[in-house]
Amino acid sequence: MKTLIGILLMANTISLGAGASPSASYQDLTALFAEWQAFERPPLRDGAPDYTAATAATRFATLKAFQARLTRIDPHSWPVDQQVDFALVRAELNGMEFDFRVLKPWERDPAYYKSIWTEKSDTPAHEGPTHHDVVELWMYSFPLSHADERKLAKQIDNIAPLLRQARLNLTGNARDLWITGTGTMKTQVADLDALATTASKSGPELKKSISAAKQATQDFIGWLESQAPSKTGPSGVGKEHYTWALQNVFLVPMSWDEEVTLLKRELARAHASLRLEEERNRGLPELVPDANAEVHRQRGEAAVSKYMAWLRDKDILTIAEYLDPAMRAHIDPYVAPEQRNFFSIVSHHEPMALYAHFYHWFDHAWMVNAPNPSPIRRGALDFNIWDNRAEGMATAMEELILHMGYYDDNPRAREVVWIMLAQRCARGLASLYSQANEFDIQQAKAFQVEWTPRGWMHPELDLLGFEQQLYLRQPTYGTSYVTGKAMIEELIRVRSHQLGKDFTMRRFFDEFNGAGVIPVSLIRWQLTGRRADVASAETPATQ
Repeated sequence: MKTLIGILLMANTISLGAGASPSASYQDLTALFAEWQAFERPPLRDGAPDYTAATAATRFATLKAFQARLTRIDPHSWPVDQQVDFALVRAELNGMEFDFRVLKPWERDPAYYKSIWTEKSDTPAHEGPTHHDVVELWMYSFPLSHADERKLAKQIDNIAPLLRQARLNLTGNARDLWITGTGTMKTQVADLDALATTASKSGPELKKSISAAKQATQDFIGWLESQAPSKTGPSGVGKEHYTWALQNVFLVPMSWDEEVTLLKRELARAHASLRLEEERNRGLPELVPDANAEVHRQRGEAAVSKYMAWLRDKDILTIAEYLDPAMRAHIDPYVAPEQRNFFSIVSHHEPMALYAHFYHWFDHAWMVNAPNPSPIRRGALDFNIWDNRAEGMATAMEELILHMGYYDDNPRAREVVWIMLAQRCARGLASLYSQANEFDIQQAKAFQVEWTPRGWMHPELDLLGFEQQLYLRQPTYGTSYVTGKAMIEELIRVRSHQLGKDFTMRRFFDEFNGAGVIPVSLIRWQLTGRRADVASAETPATQ
């Protein structure tokens, strides 16, 4: 403890030394941000990222020095968009602080050490805490070139030393994280087996790397299982820590209790709206799920074509030529009835109810083809700080197109939209109770099942466990769909009142998208020019 305090004092002395007058330069901010981004990646230990306790203590001290340097930059005379960038940098530093001080995924969460990722996330970056040397298998094309074989083998070689280190680092007592994380690591064995089959004609170097990584993963799983009986503690961060992260990292001007109130209200509205829709549609034919792959493919293609034409013809948002292929590339595949999870059940009843959420792929396309001019907003923010914007907008679009008339020719489809919202509210409420340690993960899953209509979320679904594990691993993520949606609806109210007759949905969407995938409260500040209702980002830390 004395050593850590000494490091902290030394770091603050360095940062607040000579020339301590406040800076007013935006260039100082971007330079600090670039330096911090380089620092955010930990040093290496035996070729793998170093998450040991000693290194974490040193890095936390350096983080405090970065935060002290940031306080010496005074942005108040800058243009609003640059002040927003300052708030983003502060939020990112706070995100790292929350990881070091509270979340500590390298210490509490075995799933943090998963290395193999087979699919691209639909969000700007991976959902939930992820270590710094993951293998993005989806980025490789098979059969591999000789250069890619060597590159992939080198990446996979780092799995074994990382998992050896994990046994030293994982000293936490979070039982639900431990048990579910063990299950996550078992999926890595299956992924490595699949890779071995896919790369069966590759050279001996890659085959050896895959075999060694599989053995290391199996040994790690055995160790996790041997330790499991001793893990008896809660996994949630508690209400106070949750609220601090919500306000200071994700910049949502709410508390844990206020999110509970919001999600309860939205859950009631979703169920009531579903019943009203069913009453309105009484006598109309029921939706029939797709019976075969060809029907499902045709419906998916038709849904995307109709949707893109509708957005363009109704002048709802600017449709660049690259958006259509971005959406079309992710048409949902056919799934046999007995294998369908909640979202495939939805898409097999009404594809557009799910595809509206694919606003995510618009975000990806904009980030690649029309990158934000700000160096701070150009890439994906760390620590999932984008969650209430990315998930909130994708969820909002599901209901927005309903109200704008997309389903007027198919009223039964409106019912599916309300089922989607009810499911998101149910899982979000469950995640809140889990973070407060009022639910364990089994209770959270049961709550989500109970309050998802029509039995479309049932206990044996892998999706159910995945969602509640993710929301336990990443505080605020489970609520971001509904909280972000509510904040966007509020912004529509405020912006339309501000602009009056000059307000159009196309103008709103173009301004909103142009601000980047950043917290909705900051988009509100940039669009309206008013900082009111932006979360403080200065709330004292809970010790």
